[in-house]
Amino acid sequence: MKLASWNVNGLRAALKKGFWNTVSGLDPDVLGLQEVRSAEPPEIPEQFSAYRWYWHAGERKGYAGVAVLTRAEPLSVTEGIGHDEFDEEGRVITLEYPHYYLVNAYFPNAGRGLPRLGYKLAFNRAIERYLKNLRAQKGVVLMGDLNVAHREIDIARPKQNVKNAGFTPEERAWLDEFLKSGWVDTFRYLHPDEAGAYTWWSYRFNARAKNIGWRLDYVIISKDLLPHLQDAYIYYDSRASDHVPAVALLDV
Repeated sequence: MKLASWNVNGLRAALKKGFWNTVSGLDPDVLGLQEVRSAEPPEIPEQFSAYRWYWHAGERKGYAGVAVLTRAEPLSVTEGIGHDEFDEEGRVITLEYPHYYLVNAYFPNAGRGLPRLGYKLAFNRAIERYLKNLRAQKGVVLMGDLNVAHREIDIARPKQNVKNAGFTPEERAWLDEFLKSGWVDTFRYLHPDEAGAYTWWSYRFNARAKNIGWRLDYVIISKDLLPHLQDAYIYYDSRASDHVPAVALLDV
């Protein structure tokens, strides 16, 4: 199973910039999308008719929202995590498969000046409890834009960003503790020392060309799925968003 996670930064905009070309090149079995910013899924072109949409839009028009494009039919689908304050923003959708739950999540951004840092940390704790409950039943794959660069190797300019959203000590500490509780960052597990590997670049200052980026997008698995991990990588061959997909291959 090829599992991919991609923040499309507005699906309507991504469709105009080559979204389906990226899907064709990536050829995922399951593609989790974040920040779709649309209440309804677009029509699937005939050449992609093997895929089906699953959708969880937020209540606020043109904001957040998650979706899954999959050709692997799930056993069940759950929208949200049972907390209205987070679910109304359309941040999580879960697909159940025979051997694992796949949770596609768009974590909050703490914001410039960190006005939503408390909200984000509360979301982190809530989704952690949700994931723990799922894990008691079977393996779990968490994919999504976590809106945090975990370590200094995951960001081009760590020293300049210590107090900025996505690289605060509080956000990084949560991810540290989360991973230590029995979860595996698939990319970093297989590429422990690979620097300059990013999934997001600002549209400003020619950042992508200069590779001034952040690794914000992850495919994380519960440790019981680790024997099934075959590969993990970043798919750079896309310009349809300011993010590119993070990918993991599992033989389950």
